[in-house]
Amino acid sequence: MTVAVQSKAPVQGILCVLVATIVLSLQDSIIKFLSPSFPLHEIVLWRATIAIGLTVVFAYFEGGIHVLKTRRLGLHLLRGFLLVIANLTFFLGLAAIPLAEAVAIFFVAPLFITALSVPILGEHVGIKRWLAVVTGLVGVIIIVRPADDVFEFATLLPVAAALAYAAMQMTTRRLGVTDRASTLSFYIQICFFTASIAIGLVVGDGRYASGGHASVEFLLRAWSWPDTGHFLLLSLNGLLIAIGAYMLSQAYRIAEANVIAPFEYVALPMAIFWGFMIWGDLPDGWAFVGISLIIGSGLFVFYREARKGRTIAAARPGSRIR
Repeated sequence: MTVAVQSKAPVQGILCVLVATIVLSLQDSIIKFLSPSFPLHEIVLWRATIAIGLTVVFAYFEGGIHVLKTRRLGLHLLRGFLLVIANLTFFLGLAAIPLAEAVAIFFVAPLFITALSVPILGEHVGIKRWLAVVTGLVGVIIIVRPADDVFEFATLLPVAAALAYAAMQMTTRRLGVTDRASTLSFYIQICFFTASIAIGLVVGDGRYASGGHASVEFLLRAWSWPDTGHFLLLSLNGLLIAIGAYMLSQAYRIAEANVIAPFEYVALPMAIFWGFMIWGDLPDGWAFVGISLIIGSGLFVFYREARKGRTIAAARPGSRIR
């Protein structure tokens, strides 16, 4: 799709990214809510199975099932499994730390993309953008507080998720992706399905679970059959990821990234809202300082990228399902 076509659809793109961000924020909340009861790989398997079916339906209305065919299977699988790592590490962290803090830490991803663009893509990063990267990392340190007596190692998991996401975007920037939104979503969900089956076969019987840390238990807990309430939540989770993945992929296909990317930051107030409504969590003063530094540095990097005419990965806050 050409830039000329993209520039005609900024409103539609903004609406798509807002719907995606709100939907995915609710999905994060559901996964955190289910984390004490089910293992992560079981949740992901339910989610991917439902999402694959819905994505096939989306593909049918986009022009037919044949749109799921691609000549770039290797690229889709590489991107998909990097995104699997980003998702798994993020959700494992989410099981042990407040929702808003996990989301805020993950939003350091565009700063990692900026830093990695130098050694991997040979791009030039000026002093102002390097200062933004450092500022964002200071924000992460403030939230993580490694010198605190009650330091929680799970706060480092969203950092690992952001690094995996940045690596995925480096792949995208170097090779390029031009397939339809349903095609992008389909192969990502195939990777989630495959990874969750593989993990489940190794640890799904719960033999390694020991009743320890929340993040570790979320990974190693035994599979269990859901009751009616949990079944509805697991099914809703699949519906949400299918809609969110499709809408976000569609947003970046029909509109310029430098127009719609800032709207992904709606995820942060949504995370604070859900965290307070469901668990009564509110970031403390220092956490708000760290969140503000991450948002500010991320928006500055976005602004600098937009001024230079770059409309790809580094101009994006960093959704985990793209």
